[in-house]
Amino acid sequence: MFCSVISIFFMMGIQKLIVLFLGLVFEAGVVFGQQHILYFTNGSFEGERQDAVVPSGWNACELGTTPDILPGFWGVYQEASDGDTYVGLITRGDGSWESIGQRLSHSLKLLECYKFTVDLAQSKTYADYNEPVRLMIWGGSGRCNKEQLLFQSKKIDHNYWKTYEVKFNVKVPINYIIFEAYFEEKGKVVRGNILIDNLSPIKMCPRA
Repeated sequence: MFCSVISIFFMMGIQKLIVLFLGLVFEAGVVFGQQHILYFTNGSFEGERQDAVVPSGWNACELGTTPDILPGFWGVYQEASDGDTYVGLITRGDGSWESIGQRLSHSLKLLECYKFTVDLAQSKTYADYNEPVRLMIWGGSGRCNKEQLLFQSKKIDHNYWKTYEVKFNVKVPINYIIFEAYFEEKGKVVRGNILIDNLSPIKMCPRA
């Protein structure tokens, strides 16, 4: 009888240890997963529709950056790809351009592959900034530092939303990411625009 009781308590102890172990494994997996899925702050650029306003969660990077939270200003009335609003960036005839950025919740790991998607379009009626331009995405170790070019689109000349995949290998420490409107050809300045919406979370690329 005594041995039976001891055996029961022993088995109960083993079961508790197994439950505790599985719980720790699950928690570690959740933490690991959270560290390798990075969500943009306000990745859909939601906010009150205004001109010359940086969306919540973002910072102006390039000098003279005055992005617009659209639609509803400068002749741009296209519906958002996701949510209610999106951001518009322009390039100018004086050779300047606009860019916005934000600090990531976690640093990207060196030598690892990451990917995310972004929806892009171009407006044919953005005041007098109607030429197509390209999107450049940069990564860096500090606020607005452009240390690695992560993505450069072709010129965006379609007025409908289209999803683009951004895929890159980390070559320098990246804590900050920048989205920049830029001229199709370096040195050839135009008055252009690009519309940006619906950033997906940044995820590590699946291993082969």
